[in-house]
Amino acid sequence: MIRISAKEIEDLFVRILLNEGFTNEKSLLCAAVFTNNSIDGVYTHGINRFPRFIENIRKGFIHIDAEPALKNKLTSIEQWSGNLGPGILNAIHATNRAMELANENGMGAVALSNTNHWMRGGTYGWQAAKAGYVFIGWTNTIANLPAWGAKDARLGNNPLVIGLPLKDEAIVLDMAMSQYSFGAMELSVLQNKRLSVQGGFDKDGKLTDDPATILASGRPLPVGYWKGAGLALLLDLLATVLSGGLSTHEISKREIEYGLSQMFIAFDISKFGNNSSIALVIENIINDYHHSIVTDGSKKIVYPGEKALSTRKNNLENGIPVMKKIWEEILKL
Repeated sequence: MIRISAKEIEDLFVRILLNEGFTNEKSLLCAAVFTNNSIDGVYTHGINRFPRFIENIRKGFIHIDAEPALKNKLTSIEQWSGNLGPGILNAIHATNRAMELANENGMGAVALSNTNHWMRGGTYGWQAAKAGYVFIGWTNTIANLPAWGAKDARLGNNPLVIGLPLKDEAIVLDMAMSQYSFGAMELSVLQNKRLSVQGGFDKDGKLTDDPATILASGRPLPVGYWKGAGLALLLDLLATVLSGGLSTHEISKREIEYGLSQMFIAFDISKFGNNSSIALVIENIINDYHHSIVTDGSKKIVYPGEKALSTRKNNLENGIPVMKKIWEEILKL
């Protein structure tokens, strides 16, 4: 592992994206998201994912000049097509549009079809929550998660994001429907680490905490067993029906994962009758949560997104930890 400053990483990303034909504005936006994901410790959808992003551009799966287009509008709900543009840019646009609709109507929803991987879903939870909105969003994926009691993958691990403001920061839940995201398991393999709890099955159907074994069997564990599998199914159904886009089983017929369906919902809580007390209510709930009695005295109870704050501070001060072979791969781009 080596540590590299966020500025050096972001500047390199911008240069590479410009060389791929991105406009200056789009280069800056994409580079900032990849870098910020890494600053917050989500390396699997930050610096580690960047080479695959460039590869998919060069293969023609991501159309760098595409712009999202409005398909249908119904007061506070809109359907958009991402036209296979970069998933990051489409998701930023959809989040901004959901907030605009929420500002007009109290709630705004954007259903997005024909888009690409949004990288770290939490990015858009932070984007909305830091602007003062409550946010709910999710995406479907290629089939990579078996239903409970099944061996073959028919579900996506369909990440779900929920965010809301907390003082100057935010509470942001960003979770896949598998116990561990594939990115997290891939990182554990690279670091030669086992998972902290059992995360899936081996080829013989036995639960294991060995990420390499789980990736080889293709049988990650749904979070909450049958409950996570059921939620994954419903998230796919809702994203597909509301956006008019492709479902997991249709996306899975393609060579790689692209043409996804996503949902972005924002609530403008400044318009609520109890707005003046909301911040204090949230703070009191979190204070009570922090007073949980821990089972291990060395551990601290943290709310979703809280760990990112300390990781962010450390990585900005000391540089982002990067695997040397990944950095060398990026330099060759």
